[in-house]
Amino acid sequence: MNFYTPSISLKMAPSSFPDIWTWIQNLPPLTQWQTNTKSIRIISSSQPSLELSISKTLIHSSSFSFSIRVNYNLPISLWTSKPLKSAISNTLFHEHTISKLLTNIIKDILNYTPIKPSNSFLKLPQPNSIPNLKDIFNFVFLALVFIVSIYEAPQDIRCDCINMLKDEFASSWARETSKRLMRLMGSNTEEQWMRSMNLSITNWMTELRARNHCLKAPSPMYSSAISGLGLWKVQLYCPVIAMEIEKCNSPGQEDQKLGFSLNYHQVEGVIQLNHQVMVREEWIDVLVSIDNVRCDVIRLVNDTLLKERGAGIEEKHFPSRISLHLTPTIQTNVLSVSVSRSSENPSREIGVERSIEGSFEPPNPHIGISVSAGETVTTNLKPWKFEQSVYGYSGTFNWFLHDSVNGREVFSSKPSKIAMLQPKAWFRNRYSSAYRPFTRQGGVIFAGDEYGESVLWKVGRGAIGETMEWEAKGSIWLTYWPNKYNTFYTETRRLEFSEILQLTLA
Repeated sequence: MNFYTPSISLKMAPSSFPDIWTWIQNLPPLTQWQTNTKSIRIISSSQPSLELSISKTLIHSSSFSFSIRVNYNLPISLWTSKPLKSAISNTLFHEHTISKLLTNIIKDILNYTPIKPSNSFLKLPQPNSIPNLKDIFNFVFLALVFIVSIYEAPQDIRCDCINMLKDEFASSWARETSKRLMRLMGSNTEEQWMRSMNLSITNWMTELRARNHCLKAPSPMYSSAISGLGLWKVQLYCPVIAMEIEKCNSPGQEDQKLGFSLNYHQVEGVIQLNHQVMVREEWIDVLVSIDNVRCDVIRLVNDTLLKERGAGIEEKHFPSRISLHLTPTIQTNVLSVSVSRSSENPSREIGVERSIEGSFEPPNPHIGISVSAGETVTTNLKPWKFEQSVYGYSGTFNWFLHDSVNGREVFSSKPSKIAMLQPKAWFRNRYSSAYRPFTRQGGVIFAGDEYGESVLWKVGRGAIGETMEWEAKGSIWLTYWPNKYNTFYTETRRLEFSEILQLTLA
């Protein structure tokens, strides 16, 4: 009995990744197969090639399973799906089979992480109600092949596989399809998905660096944007290891344990803006205000690994600056832009306390007289400073974290070695102190209660009924100063993001 047939090579133009959906749809029913297995080459540039196979199960002739395998003389399976039931109709697939397979693959991807997720809320819509189902299906397989290649592929083909797949992830098709998939899965599963994918990227980049390879990560940052119902939302994820190092006091000198703790995290950010269109007699006002800006640094491995292989769960980066620029992409009808906050002119509260102390000791062999004088100056500083500004027709929001001792910006400076040795410095125990500038988890939230600032654009009435686009572009800086670990190592990393938001002027 023949268990293997030669592979077919089918590609999805203009992509180099095969159109798996079309290949499956063109397969005959199981009862018409002359062999037990059908295969398609996923990556033919590697030798041996990587393949996706569909095989009949030996127990039930109407059941089959998918597998990703390496085409050695004796094929090696790297992943196998749960058994699926064949359709009775002329096609191999039906809705229930597609739904089960997609759920199976997504759960397997989520399980590639030491932080085990709860999948109780993973419920996908019925396949017949999913727009662009073909692209979603192909992208889920692309993600699966990528993560399986990192963790399971033999050494002789791993490099070729990952290099081809990372380029595929950078394509516009993959980026747009990934955004649709995230919407289908929901935000909770999206967070788990990104942590699992970014852990695999972190592992891969760690291996490359150990071999002195400095290749960039495949699509190191994922971002998406939603426009509607008076809300603009930008969501982004990036593994810390893939962020650009902007400032470092000892490049490459962090020890292995500290490096593990710093690298095995990802930044997760959410920017939510409220927008309102007000049609005036002679112009249109477009008002955009801050609803929520959130930034977290989330671990990609569990506490046990961070304690055993790293410097502990308390050592990680913290947000030190966030910058956001909002710009109309076509400015023909824009008349002006205004911000809602004046530049800071803070009053400085200074308390001066002068004291003189003296003492006299009765006559002894020596007469003792002691005099001391002192002066104390007190200044109250908030750790986060907010600024608005305008450049051309761009409205800009900036949040800066400041050292509460000397008032310097954190992202552009470093503490002195003496300060790093002080146990009561603000950046020591920064996640448990009552005066911490972060949430207990190490993130920040800027909400409308304190930062509900706005930008107002005046637009000519000729734009009524048009859909205008705004570019939301910005940067996030993460800084590391030692928390509980004994080290003088410090660094600041940066990531940039850009998304297009839409607004209909009506």
